[in-house]
This record gives sequence, structure tokens and C-alpha cells, in this order.
Amino acid sequence: MPTPAARRRRALVGLVVIALILTCGGLLAARFVKSPGEKAAEAKAPAPSVISAVVERRVLTDTVVLRGTVTAGQTVVVAPQVSLAGGKDGAGATKPVVTGVRVKAGDVLAAGQVLLEVSGRPVFVLPGDLPVYRDLRPGGEGRDVEQLQVALVRLGYKVGADKAGTYGAGTKAAVAAFYRATGYDAPTAGGEDAVRAAEDRVTGAERALAQARDAARAGGASSGGSAPGGSTPPPTGGAADGSRAAAQQVRYASEDLTRAKDALAGLKARSGAMVPAGEVVFLSRFPARVDAVQAVVGGEVKDKALTVSAGDLVVKGQLAAHEKGLVRPGLKVRILAELAGIEAAGEVRSVADAPETEDTAAQGAGGASAPMAAGGRGYPVIVAPATALDPKLAGQDVRLTVEAASSGGPVLVVPVSAVSAGADGRTVVTVLEPGGVQRRVEVRPGTSGDGYVEVAPTGAGALAAGDRVVVGANRRDTTPGGTGARP
Repeated sequence: MPTPAARRRRALVGLVVIALILTCGGLLAARFVKSPGEKAAEAKAPAPSVISAVVERRVLTDTVVLRGTVTAGQTVVVAPQVSLAGGKDGAGATKPVVTGVRVKAGDVLAAGQVLLEVSGRPVFVLPGDLPVYRDLRPGGEGRDVEQLQVALVRLGYKVGADKAGTYGAGTKAAVAAFYRATGYDAPTAGGEDAVRAAEDRVTGAERALAQARDAARAGGASSGGSAPGGSTPPPTGGAADGSRAAAQQVRYASEDLTRAKDALAGLKARSGAMVPAGEVVFLSRFPARVDAVQAVVGGEVKDKALTVSAGDLVVKGQLAAHEKGLVRPGLKVRILAELAGIEAAGEVRSVADAPETEDTAAQGAGGASAPMAAGGRGYPVIVAPATALDPKLAGQDVRLTVEAASSGGPVLVVPVSAVSAGADGRTVVTVLEPGGVQRRVEVRPGTSGDGYVEVAPTGAGALAAGDRVVVGANRRDTTPGGTGARP
């Protein structure tokens, strides 16, 4: 039998076990059984937490970001329409065929250089801002003629006494000499047969005048011999009538000769060496570049034979309607070519007053249009780099960041969401002090950009860099199904 001491120990252990069971049960009951007050308190939304941001002191800029295409100041698509009858080199050709390509993509061009040959005729480049739009013929006048004369003189071919803008004998001689130097005969304006016929008419008129004069002298000699002193006596009667008729024939023959000579001079002025529109390309600056070569020897001439460009590289972009008012000539621009890893500075050169469509953009850029703004229409903008861009960037798409506004120096800035306006019209920010204390500071807003705004305290309240300002509050979503935080 157990001793009395053993029985007491068992009783004590049993009491301890019972106490533990009761304690655990109470704890479980307290965990899962709640009073109505406790349930209401737990269902209540927690106090919102404050979202704050740091007040900064820095230069604030408002920027406009857009895409652009690097291109030359002038891009020309060469699509020659060479006359098949111009000059003996092209005589007998039945269709325009590429018979020679003298350049390749990437070549640097010099003034007077031959680009290609079509049906035996050259296509060369000359300096000039005015695009060719007609054949330049002897007898012609205009700005394009003057441009040709200037180009020839720069290459060393004098135009003689020709007036500026008048295609005369000196210009013809210069054109003929230039073609010879390039290895070709200058095409002619035609009318050689007419010139020869006019020369024959002049010869005939000269002979008729000589005969009329001979007849007049013969008639005078047979009208009565000589008067005393060796003079011819005045004719009388029929002799007088014959003398007047002979003099009239001389006059008529002289007038015919004058008209024949004038006609010959006019024909000569309009004939001789000319420059067909299809054989010359004017470029604004040299050296120029060959961007692409589409022509193939033996192939027919297509719409695009070559693409050449001249002038410094610029960037062409397009602004959306809401951006146009923010960008103006002279603003600073950051140019970033992501593919090449090149960054450069520049400035806005021009902003168009009217938008352009995709079609007009392609035409204005010689077939290489800038990226269109949203909506398919935009206002063209030209950005000029501060220093010359690497030629390998030609044709690349780049990022343009335009500084539309700047604070000019370091200023206090806060997020735009930190600024609010009260019913009294005052603009304030709320400063968050240590311990969660909040105080309102009246401010005057200034330049804004990139989500920030410049602020300057206007009242007694202090505001400094490093202070924290309230930009919102974060609350738990207590709606049915709500799981996340919301400002």
C-alpha cells in the first residue's frame, strides 16, 4: 500500500495539472471570446499615417521630352531625268539607264563632283541654296542663272562680261569648259540648223547690198559723164528717176542685212552650251555627304537614285499641341543617342507655327520624317547642337529633353502634392515636426517641373531644406474585400 507521503504527493501533482488545464482554458477563452465593446474597437478604422517628403534646395527645371531624328540641314533625293537627246553622249538612247555610279554611301562630296552617269550623261553637284527647277539655257535670266555663274566662278571658270543673272556668251564658254574638265561634252540648247540658215540669210543679204551699190554706182556713171572740175552733173529726166530707184534698192538691201544680222545674233544668244535640270544638283554647303545609294549600274532610273545631304547635322522632332506653347527658339536641349551612348547639348532653332501630317513631314525631310507626335500630327521643331554631331548619328532616333523653364539657381522645392490652397486663397505647406506635430507655413509658389514646385515662405513660418512636408495620408482600406493601403 502506498504510504501516506506518497498519497500526498499524488494529490499535489493532480492539483497542479488541474490548475494548468484551467489556466490554458482561460487563455483560449480570452483569445476567442470578445465582448461587444472589444469587437467594435477592433472594427474601427486605424488612425491614418502621414506620408511626407523632404524639402530640397536645388535648381528646378521644367522639361519637355520628345523623340527626334538626326538629319542634315539639307537632304536631297537625287532622281535624275536626263534628256536622252542632250549632247552626243546620250544620242540614240531609248530609255534612261544607269551607266555609272561614281560614289558610295558615306562618301564626302566636293563641289563639281560627278555622282552618277545616266545614259552616258553626268549628274554632278554644285554649290547653291536654290534647288534646280528648269534647264539653264543661253539667253535665260534669273536667280538660278546667277547661282550657276557663282558656282562656276568658285570652281575657276570665268563668265566674262556677262551680267549677274544673264546667261550670255561668257557663261556658255564657262559651262562648256566645265563639262570638258569633267570628261563630257556640254549639251546644247539646239537651234544649230536655224543658226546656219540665219548665217546663210546674212550672206545673201550682204551680197544683195553689194549688188545694189554696184548698180547705183553704174547708173550714176552712165547718166551724163562729168561736169567741169570732175564732178558728176545732176541727172535729168529719166536718168534722175533711175538714180532714185537705185538708191532705194541700196536702202532696202541695207535694211534686209540689218534684220538678218539681228536674227542671227538672237539665235546665237539662245543656242550653245546649256545645263539640263537633270544633270545638276545644288547643295547648300560643302563638303556634303552621300547618305544612301539606290542606283545600280545597268538598272533603269527609279524615283530614288541617291540620297545626299549637306550642312551640319541637326535634330528634327515634333511637338504635341499641348507642348508647343512650352517650347520656343533659344531654349536649351539635351540630346541623347541611346544606341551610340552619346550625349550632347543644343538649343531649339525653330518651332513651326502649323502642324504637319505624316505625308508633309516626309516630303519636307526628303523622305526621312521625324517621329510623329501623338495623334499623327505635330508641330515640327529643329534642334541645333552646340558642337558638331558625329556623322555616324545621321538617321538615328534620339531623345530630346527641352528645358522649358528654370529657376535660374538653387531654390526650395517640394512635391506639387505638398502645396494646397485654403478657402482664404492662401497657399500653404504643412511641415511635419518631430513627434508628429504639424504646422502650416504660407508659401508663394514659383517655377514648377518634373512633379516639383518652387516655394518661398511669405509669413512668419520658417521653411528650410531638410524639413519634411506632408504630401498625403495612408489609410487601410476597410471596405469589404479591401486589402491594401491607399493614400
